[in-house]
Amino acid sequence: MMSRSISGLLRLGLSQAHRARAQVIFVTTVCSPALAGLHLGRCFSTSHRLQYVPAGGTGSTEKVKLNFINRDGDKFSVTAKEGESLLEVVMNQNIDIDGFGACEGALACSTCHLIFEGSTFQQLDPISDEEIDMLDLAYGLTETSRLGCQVRVKNWMDGLTVQVPTDVSDIRRELEVEKQTKQ
Repeated sequence: MMSRSISGLLRLGLSQAHRARAQVIFVTTVCSPALAGLHLGRCFSTSHRLQYVPAGGTGSTEKVKLNFINRDGDKFSVTAKEGESLLEVVMNQNIDIDGFGACEGALACSTCHLIFEGSTFQQLDPISDEEIDMLDLAYGLTETSRLGCQVRVKNWMDGLTVQVPTDVSDIRRELEVEKQTKQ
């Protein structure tokens, strides 16, 4: 009798474990890119920040002086921590650049487009395919263009000057202009 109840509990336990595993498989199967179009369930995702980060870590207490030239030609000098992205520097220092960083670093827009000097550009970390795709949408693209969300501050950048292009590709601005013309 005792062995029967133990085997029954064991079967019940295995059955419940199997159901739990089946639910996990169902969730991962439904949310896989191959089956997402079947509308078997609803999947949610977020944009991940894609950034080149060296193996040594993302930051230190070293301060680096950077200069930004905005669309009007005004120059701003700020100090940044090594490891911050240039987008984070602009946001943290409250530099007033209209429309800059609309996606907050998710690599989903080109509003943090910056132009570097040729010699500086050559020293930057490698550019990813995803960044190149976003740069294709940017206005005023040059051979030395990069997205500020993808460039991390390094000690050698002390005194660096970067320029913000004269125009920005920002859907929010285009919608605002369209809205004003309808009124």
